[in-house]
Amino acid sequence: MKKKINISIIGTRGYPYVYSGYETFVKQLSERLVLKSYNVTIYCHKGLFKIRPKEIKGIKLVYIPTIETKILSQPIHSFLSIIHACFSRPNVILVVNSANGPFGLLTKLFRIPTAINVDGLEWLRPKWKGLGSIYFKWASKMATLFYDQIINDSDEMRKVYLDLFKRDSKVIAYGADIKKSKNPKLINKWDIKKREYYLVIGRLIPDNNADLIIKGFLKSSSNKNLVVVGDVPYKDAYASDLKKIHDKRLIFTGYVKDQNVLAELYHNCYVYIHGHEFGGTNPTMIKAMAYGSAILALDTVFNQEMLQRGKFGLFFKKELLTITNYINYCEKEKHEIDNFRRKSIYGIIKKYNWDFITSQYLEVFNFLVKQRN
Repeated sequence: MKKKINISIIGTRGYPYVYSGYETFVKQLSERLVLKSYNVTIYCHKGLFKIRPKEIKGIKLVYIPTIETKILSQPIHSFLSIIHACFSRPNVILVVNSANGPFGLLTKLFRIPTAINVDGLEWLRPKWKGLGSIYFKWASKMATLFYDQIINDSDEMRKVYLDLFKRDSKVIAYGADIKKSKNPKLINKWDIKKREYYLVIGRLIPDNNADLIIKGFLKSSSNKNLVVVGDVPYKDAYASDLKKIHDKRLIFTGYVKDQNVLAELYHNCYVYIHGHEFGGTNPTMIKAMAYGSAILALDTVFNQEMLQRGKFGLFFKKELLTITNYINYCEKEKHEIDNFRRKSIYGIIKKYNWDFITSQYLEVFNFLVKQRN
């Protein structure tokens, strides 16, 4: 009988806690791995869980404490988790987040096969100014030196790592499940109507460009609403200034944690506007595709890759006037917008399918274990 592979996953807030794309990814991957009879252990932030079961859906859970600060919480948690995992001797470890790059030295010393999903260009994000930016770039470089396998979620991000760090990586995209609208009435709480609002979803941070989108929209001739979903979980001048902008067309919902409500916001919007600047396969835009939204996205190489160079959406430059002009264009070209909405789900090609993604990760895990043996 073939021996089961034991896989430990480190670097997220935990399971089944879902806060960001990383937690969603780990949930989708780990549940599928267990169904395929693999042993999975996920390391969780102890402070986020009042109830701490040792196992859920066959997934083993380990709760590790940390120092709860905005900057140090995740690295300290990952460091302690990797030490615990090294002494627990799993067959393979999956680490997420390039901030954990230096900790690959530990798994190398313990000779445990380890892969890391490095995500986006964290060192370019405005929130990591100064030392934060320097650390992320250095940590990403360390990841390429210490980990057995680098994983990126887009072809364009693979090119970045090749150019900057001279290390190739395996491309495994982020996934999405295609969904249809089930209960449009869920959006009624904001007094908005189907196809009568534009939608922005994401944390209110500078590199998501919500300020530019809001100001560009308010200068347009549109009579529709602009619904902004998201916030930041800390006091922040940028987010606070945005929420002080008053216009009858502008609606701030804050966080929307109910996934059914969030899905209906996607399903029923006129156009989803995506301003995310850094990163590969973005979770919010891939949901817009899977949920059948027409998409207007910031013109970046990553967004171009996802929307297949304009086949599944329109692109705007990072200029206020360009956004205004595109909003006015969308108002006039209803037929084209309807066409993008009909085509959107066809952008969810094989590489964005969670089952296919799981099979790709299994190939990596099995190869690393075989190589080490």
